[in-house]
Amino acid sequence: MPFLEDISVQYVKGVGPARKKLFARLGVGSVADLLYFFPRRYQDRRNLTPVAQVKVGQWQTVSGKILAKDSRRSWYTKKHVSEMTMDDGSGRISCVWFNQPYLDRYFSEGKRVVCYGKVDVYKNRLQMVAPEYEILENEEDESLNLRRIVPIYSLTRGFTQRYLRKTIKASLEKYKDQLSDDLPVALRNKHRLSNIRRSISNIHFPESFEDQEEALNRISFEEFYFFQISIILRRLSITHKKGVAHKISDAAALRFMKAFPFELTGAQKKVIREIRADMQRDSPMLRLLQGDVGSGKTLVALFGCVMAYENGYQSCFMAPTEILARQHYENIKRMIGEGAFKDMKVALLISGIKKAEKDRIFPRIKNGDVDLVIGTHALIDEEVGFKNLSFAVIDEQHKFGVRQRALLSEKGNNPDVLIMTATPIPRTLCITLYGDLDISVIDEMPPGRGKTETRLYRQDQSNEVYQLIRSKVAEGQQVYVIYPVIEESEKLDLKAARNMYKHFETKEFKNLSVGLVHGQMKQKESREVMDRFKNKEIDILVATTVVEVGVDVPNANVMVIEHAERFGLAQLHQLRGRIGRGESDGLCILVAEAQTSESNDRLKAILSTNNGFEIAQRDLEIRGPGRFFGRHQHGLNELKVANPMTQLGILELARKEAIALTEDDPKLAKEPNRYINDIIKKRYPTYLRDVKAG
Repeated sequence: MPFLEDISVQYVKGVGPARKKLFARLGVGSVADLLYFFPRRYQDRRNLTPVAQVKVGQWQTVSGKILAKDSRRSWYTKKHVSEMTMDDGSGRISCVWFNQPYLDRYFSEGKRVVCYGKVDVYKNRLQMVAPEYEILENEEDESLNLRRIVPIYSLTRGFTQRYLRKTIKASLEKYKDQLSDDLPVALRNKHRLSNIRRSISNIHFPESFEDQEEALNRISFEEFYFFQISIILRRLSITHKKGVAHKISDAAALRFMKAFPFELTGAQKKVIREIRADMQRDSPMLRLLQGDVGSGKTLVALFGCVMAYENGYQSCFMAPTEILARQHYENIKRMIGEGAFKDMKVALLISGIKKAEKDRIFPRIKNGDVDLVIGTHALIDEEVGFKNLSFAVIDEQHKFGVRQRALLSEKGNNPDVLIMTATPIPRTLCITLYGDLDISVIDEMPPGRGKTETRLYRQDQSNEVYQLIRSKVAEGQQVYVIYPVIEESEKLDLKAARNMYKHFETKEFKNLSVGLVHGQMKQKESREVMDRFKNKEIDILVATTVVEVGVDVPNANVMVIEHAERFGLAQLHQLRGRIGRGESDGLCILVAEAQTSESNDRLKAILSTNNGFEIAQRDLEIRGPGRFFGRHQHGLNELKVANPMTQLGILELARKEAIALTEDDPKLAKEPNRYINDIIKKRYPTYLRDVKAG
């Protein structure tokens, strides 16, 4: 009997070759994919609300027969209007859709229809505007779509909810008994988890919400369990290797902390102690350092680089952008330029430097003539070789994949690895995504930093914003003005950086010095602009998010973010972190018109706090874990229903069981556990390849 993963979805009743292509758009290629294509939510249609009893202002589900339909163009808005009136015997309600003329052919008088939407009153009549709708053709349709808890799936063009439910039901009836249960029986019994056949059935077509929750918890436990095993195996694959045991005396650690003209914060000292303890062991360090923008993470990372240097080894520092890499290079050169570490040789390696310069740097790195290399992805190029790399720093980890982390580790003899992020990660995601790492947190800001105020302005208040810019420049301050796009577009009604730069330079701020920097500029050109800005030769810098990380201009304490509703919450916080870095207070001006409830929530959050950890938690709540980092993060694609934000208890229970299993059998070599190893390889083939590389 073939595995369900090997049976094409086209062989499910009602699919065929043509619809197989449509299913591919949903990521469904096999019967297994279809059975694991879970609902995104449910509607309770067990007791439909009679039209006579609907409550105005609330979201309701109603069903009845189509009494009449109408198609017209609004005299006021000129939009096409499709209207349908239904009657359920207790009353009538109108449903209206705008600019969807194709709906006219769907509604026929006498057909049964189900609608879900917000109830309003218009001209003394009950009405729903743009409700979700389903037309029921026969009694079979009613059995799947009425008088029960109904699953709602993500759709693609060419599919209806009714068709998808019918297809999944047919697939369950034919293939359910072929589902294999990957969770060990003993584990299921221990935690009273139902078998996979019952769980898959109940997550699609539950008889009650209790059944649905039981199925959700059971499948979530399985997803968390196997993923946590893969994370633990990754850690074991690295930490069981022999690395470098650095010798770090109390005197050496104290010498570093006293090397700066300011006192380190208590949080910085605590993290340095944690890194020191790791580096003294002969197993490789795997540590994640979280700290808000401006909290002093770079200095803490430099401790590891200096200790590697004092032990006769090399270190490297990888950043996601050339601007950030160059910023780290300049900051670190300044930090070590005078004092105990001035003999430490530091090099910059980025794609933007000329080939002749690279040809000079490569041999120096390979021969050990360079102690610390700071760069971008260029560090993991095949032609880059180190003599004795023992410490590696990766900045802004969420912009890199697992594979890049492994490739950097390959450059040395199992080097200690410190990963940094200025995007604080809530505990639930730390456990999920970074369970193979030890966690350090810098939750204290250096003294003497300015405070940043955030204000919100509407688009029609631009003149007030411009006047504020003039007054700040007159006070001797410099200003960033950030735009979401470089060029104007017919599809997007947004102000663009290039056009606004021209407008500012020739009209609005023609008596001031205005500069422009964006991601499409040549590195040399953008670097020259940034240097002029740092040297106070430019008053107003028009930019895109290229300045999101790594730009440090203490005199630039005003930032205007145009179309702020278009930016993510973490991105807004990162941008705001570019100001208030000196002793002066910062002012962040958001110019926005929130178009959705989500964008409104983001704006409320950024206005309410400057605390990066609070921002991260709100971001996770607004976007959910799948979009917190983007889909390339290993662990998020694999979690189809499990949600670390709402199921922390299940996550921790699954992790506890995964730890117990791997402690007893680290290589999963014992007979009862070998099949788990096969499951891990099958579920995470790319990740396991990277584990081998790491």
